[in-house]
Amino acid sequence: MSLHPTLQPYADAWTHSIEAISELVLPLVEADWNRRTPCPGWSVRDIVSHVIGLDCEMYGDPRPIHTLPRDLYHVTNDIQRYMEMQVDVRRHHTAPEMTSELEYTVIRRNRQLRNESRQPTAMVRGPLGTELTLEESMRRHAFNVWVHEQDLRAALGRPGNLDSPGAHITRDALLAELPAVVAEKADAPRSSAVVFDVHGPIEFLRTIRVDIQGRGTLETAPALGPAAAFTLDWETFVRLACGRVSAEAVSDRVKAEGEPELTAAILRNFAVTK
Repeated sequence: MSLHPTLQPYADAWTHSIEAISELVLPLVEADWNRRTPCPGWSVRDIVSHVIGLDCEMYGDPRPIHTLPRDLYHVTNDIQRYMEMQVDVRRHHTAPEMTSELEYTVIRRNRQLRNESRQPTAMVRGPLGTELTLEESMRRHAFNVWVHEQDLRAALGRPGNLDSPGAHITRDALLAELPAVVAEKADAPRSSAVVFDVHGPIEFLRTIRVDIQGRGTLETAPALGPAAAFTLDWETFVRLACGRVSAEAVSDRVKAEGEPELTAAILRNFAVTK
C-alpha cells in the first residue's frame, strides 16, 4: 500500500460502507429501488446514484452534462442542485444498470486507492469549483457514504453497522459541529455549558462550553450545573444531526433538561447536514 497512513482510516471506512451498500442493494427487485429513504426527496435508487456520482468525481471523472427538471421540490440551493445532477441523470436506470455501475465504480476506486501516493495535504477539487485537501475530501466522503448506508438500511428495514469504522468518523465529524450549533445557532448564554450524553453502539459524554465572548468549545470533561443537558441514543443523535428526522418526531427518545427556550433552540438547530 502506498496510501499515506493518515488517509488509511478513511479508506477503510469507505471500503466497509461501500461493500455494505453493495450487499444491501444487489438482491433488490425493481420496486425496492423506488422506496423512499429518510434523505429528503431521495429514493433508494437516488441514494445509490449519489454514492456512485461521489465516487466517480473522487476518481476524477467529468461531471455529467444534464439539465435538472424544475419541479424537484427538495432542491432549494446551489449545493443541492450540484448534488442532484448525478442523481437525476440516473433516475431511469434499471436495477441491473445500477448494480453494474456500482460494482464497476467500486473496482475503479479500489484500484485508485491502492495506487494513491499523494500526500494528505494535496489539493483536490470539491463541490462547486472549491478546493480542499485530499485528507478532508476523504474524511467527508467516508462520512457521507456511511450516512447514506444508514439511509438505505432505514428504507430497507436492515439496521446495522452503527459502530462500524464509518460510524466513528461520523461521530467525530458531528461532534466538531456541536460548538457552532450551541453557541452560534442556538445562542446559548455566555459562560455556560451544555452537556450531551449519548449511549448505544457508540457512547460518549461531551460538554460544549460557551466563553464570555460567546465562542463554543468541545470538551470531554463533564460540567456541573449545565444550562442544558441532553440524553439520547446514538442512532437518534445521528438522525437529528443529519436532518433525517425532526426533534418532535423523536421526542420520546430524547431527554432534554434545562431552560426550555435553550433546549428547544438547540434541538431546532441540531441538523448540521441534510
